[in-house]
Amino acid sequence: MNWQDRRLLDLFGIEHPILQAPMAGVTSPQMAVAASEAGALGSIAGAMLTLDGLRQEFQMVKQGTAKPFNVNFFVHKPQTLDAARDAAWRRKLAGYYEELGVAPGTKGPSRAAFDAAACDLVLEFMPKVASFHFGLPEQTLMQRLKAAGIVVIASATTAEEARWLEGEGTDAVIAQGAEAGGHRGMFLDDDIARQAGTMALVPQVVDAVKVPVIAAGGIGDGRGIAAALALGAAGAQIGTAFMLSPEARTGALHRAALKKAGDNSTVLTNVFTGRPARGIVNRIVREMGPMSLEAPAFPLTAEATQPLRGPAEAKGSTDFTPLWSGQAPTLAREMPAGELVKSMVRETEAVLSRVRG
Repeated sequence: MNWQDRRLLDLFGIEHPILQAPMAGVTSPQMAVAASEAGALGSIAGAMLTLDGLRQEFQMVKQGTAKPFNVNFFVHKPQTLDAARDAAWRRKLAGYYEELGVAPGTKGPSRAAFDAAACDLVLEFMPKVASFHFGLPEQTLMQRLKAAGIVVIASATTAEEARWLEGEGTDAVIAQGAEAGGHRGMFLDDDIARQAGTMALVPQVVDAVKVPVIAAGGIGDGRGIAAALALGAAGAQIGTAFMLSPEARTGALHRAALKKAGDNSTVLTNVFTGRPARGIVNRIVREMGPMSLEAPAFPLTAEATQPLRGPAEAKGSTDFTPLWSGQAPTLAREMPAGELVKSMVRETEAVLSRVRG
């Protein structure tokens, strides 16, 4: 297809203005390879990986494709444990621990922020793009990435955040509407009640910055991509639509929940990690949230909540599983990631042709 806006194509060195979202725990090297080979920008997620795990994923992607790909990181500030708050949160979870036979003091894995060691690894493997959530890394790390020629992009949930990112040297901005699944990328404003949806956010971000804008949130097919382009975006980042692909690490219970979900099945909740993230409503979200003022700061909430997941899933229950999903789960398709990219390109072309008459 002959795309009229080539800003992202030229910036990333890709064929189609589609970014496969880097969904931590869901994305795989195989998915990234398939998406990149199909002409999109494939992505892997470093937020929940050890450095050794990330190295393995880099190696697998490099072995699978010579085409550009993206690696994503969280850049939250490490939090000091507030013992009193943690104890209070665990007391609220005590009934669940007892029900599932989990020792009250059990700790689950945390999420590491991008640091110098992660930066060293990125510079060793040299992906075309590095993307960030919750802001940007410290300036010294940014300078190292930029000096090496790595394209830096990051998520904004408001026009103010987009302007800040541009001012700090970001090469493109992901405008993340409220419909998006997983964690909100907010970092200057924490009021989720005032955050705009994709249709309202994208044109305002486009007007606010000069760098290319990537629309994200509720986009799952060619209709959404065409709409994003019409709003002035240079491309679209798509996540939930890939979650049923065979390359996705989406668990069987999560896949079943996605297949049953509809447009009113998700909420923003902080009961899993301490930061607002969109997922399908389940028991712990109903009973503890969706937004709890008592949840410890991100990512400390997860250390207390995560241990409930395994025992519940062993019984076939998703009561304590973070069922991340955007507001368009019905657009997820059970097809290989590469085929999904090709289908979305054909759909976008059909929509644009129809609109042009």
